[in-house]
Amino acid sequence: MTTRNRGAPHSHDSDAAARRSARSQAVSAMKQHLILEAAQRVFSRNGLEGASIRAIAAEAGYTPGAIYTHYPSKEAIYGDLLAASLERLNQAVAAAGRAEEAPARRVRAMALAFYDFYLEHPGELDLGFYLFQGMRPVGLTPELDARLNQRLRDALRGIESGLTDLGWSRSVAVRETTGLFGYCAGLLLLTHTGRIRMFGQHGRELFSEHLDRLLERVADPG
Repeated sequence: MTTRNRGAPHSHDSDAAARRSARSQAVSAMKQHLILEAAQRVFSRNGLEGASIRAIAAEAGYTPGAIYTHYPSKEAIYGDLLAASLERLNQAVAAAGRAEEAPARRVRAMALAFYDFYLEHPGELDLGFYLFQGMRPVGLTPELDARLNQRLRDALRGIESGLTDLGWSRSVAVRETTGLFGYCAGLLLLTHTGRIRMFGQHGRELFSEHLDRLLERVADPG
């Protein structure tokens, strides 16, 4: 008497379903990637306020309905773009810090990596500073804004930690890191807009000199 393998058809069906699911996920991921690329171009041209799902869809070659299957709003798209940008920033800063053991050299390397990331990638600067729409995050929910700000804060945490290793209290290190970030942001904005040329200065040189003075102060608190 021959016994049939009752499990084989079921296994075949499961494998086919798994392949279909994998293909569907790959297609969805590719569409999402194209949407994000198109959205970044639209945001760079128009800002967050001036962008729309319709404009992003036209840029990507899709219908607005196709965009809504992936994202509920332009702010959600913007949030994904900015989150990915901040992850790249964190990776660049962390890599620079790992290359140096001495705290002073580590602080300098991480601060310059932060500055250089935005200097060398102006599109990331547009995202990172909310396209400077009135110097405030326009259209983002408080929850999304908080998450994104936390990742930006994370990129600066190694600098703060290095300053405490050099002898400053945490409160002083936080204050100095805040000032360093403000100086960095201002120079990047001047450089990005070309306004720094009217002073005949170079933003990176000014930032490097500012770092030197900061590290001199922490080395000689008196």
